[in-house]
Amino acid sequence: MKLATLKHGSRDGRLVVVSRNLREAVDACAIAPTLQAAIEQWGQVEPALQALYTQLNAGQAAGAFAFDPRQAMAPLPRAYQFIDASSFLNHGNIMERAFNLTVEKTPGIPILVQRQGDDFLGPCDDYPYPTEADNGDFEGEIAVILDDVPMGTKAAQAEQHIKLFMIFNDMSMRTHLFRELKMGFGFIQAKPQTSFGPVAVTPDELGDAWRNGRVNLDLHVHRNGELFGHPNGSQMDFSFGEVIAHTAYNRNLKAGMVLGTGTFSNSNYQEVGSACLAERRAIEVIEHGEAKTPFLRFGDRLRFEMFDARGQSIFGAVDHQMVPSNTL
Repeated sequence: MKLATLKHGSRDGRLVVVSRNLREAVDACAIAPTLQAAIEQWGQVEPALQALYTQLNAGQAAGAFAFDPRQAMAPLPRAYQFIDASSFLNHGNIMERAFNLTVEKTPGIPILVQRQGDDFLGPCDDYPYPTEADNGDFEGEIAVILDDVPMGTKAAQAEQHIKLFMIFNDMSMRTHLFRELKMGFGFIQAKPQTSFGPVAVTPDELGDAWRNGRVNLDLHVHRNGELFGHPNGSQMDFSFGEVIAHTAYNRNLKAGMVLGTGTFSNSNYQEVGSACLAERRAIEVIEHGEAKTPFLRFGDRLRFEMFDARGQSIFGAVDHQMVPSNTL
């Protein structure tokens, strides 16, 4: 099943069901007005949403209309909690090697950061930031939306609480990152708004690619129409179940929590490229002694997309342009 949130003049939009081929949608507000409302009562509303999805794909849904991702908000426009992981240790290893960083890691413990969840951007919204001197960077990731996860849930049971998957661009402002790291708390200016793809999908939409607690598919990243990289999700060092269990060790996780993978990164980066600028620049430092790839510039267009075995786009695309914030 595929779900989206359309602009509706409200903070949380209106919930729609989207066809598997992403061409049509149908209003789902009679079942649940918003995605947050649906997640909070998933056991009650999921059968009705699934039935509507079946009707839509069969061409039998009354009131169906053309789906326009430009009218989509983030599937969950705001979240009570957003936590991002660094589940691909290869990414950190490259950064540490390039810049002689010393990072204390505890084996078996995932790296997590609390993020801002109050202002997500839609898939085609322009991305505003104050100045190119911020050294803007993109990070291609996958996220899950959870239902209620009880404190103490173990990894083996944690995956059953994953209700939806999303694709997203987790933007960074590299000028501020090391300064904030040295201060000892989390990121604020280094990690601004996050942009999500147009639809959230249930695990069955991933087919056999959803296995071992990982999305075993390539994440295609383009910058200004050129392929930047297509790393695969199979190389996550921590499964979603393991990260959820760690997060829920001493607290309850409430329905609607968003949990990200961290930047996709593969050990065979020479063949598949990267999903963020900082990693490519670090590789250039290692191989050539200096970084050559520029950070984001106003006017740059980014696209993030993932395809199934038949070549069908799963989530639709994050497809947005970088703009000065004072122009909005």
